[in-house]
Amino acid sequence: MNVERFFEEMPFADLLGVEVTRVAGGHAEGRVEMRPELSWHSERPMAHGGVTFTLADTVGGAALVSLVDRPVPTIDMRVDYHEVGSGDLRAEADVVRLGEQVGSVDVAVHSADDTLVADARGVYKTGE
Repeated sequence: MNVERFFEEMPFADLLGVEVTRVAGGHAEGRVEMRPELSWHSERPMAHGGVTFTLADTVGGAALVSLVDRPVPTIDMRVDYHEVGSGDLRAEADVVRLGEQVGSVDVAVHSADDTLVADARGVYKTGE
């Protein structure tokens, strides 16, 4: 499976502009360009929490897909928000555990100035 292409063709991620930029060996990176319609604030572009969540979930899934070579539905996602996501966001994800049925991934989301916006732990279904 072409992992980058799979995520490029995901309608919801495409709608938000989530881009998986690097994926290999249980590691993935991605980004989303901040636009006014993704903001929770009408006067200043600050990423809505759902945008941050979707970036983390998508990049986390990509990290696992790089190891199992098939889609991995999300079972659970915990996100801790630390700062407002202003400007473009980028995420890095690393697989923590890959089991026969379930895998877990840690994800960090940073703003353009390298501020930690959120960290997440995603749990995904890896087995059939």
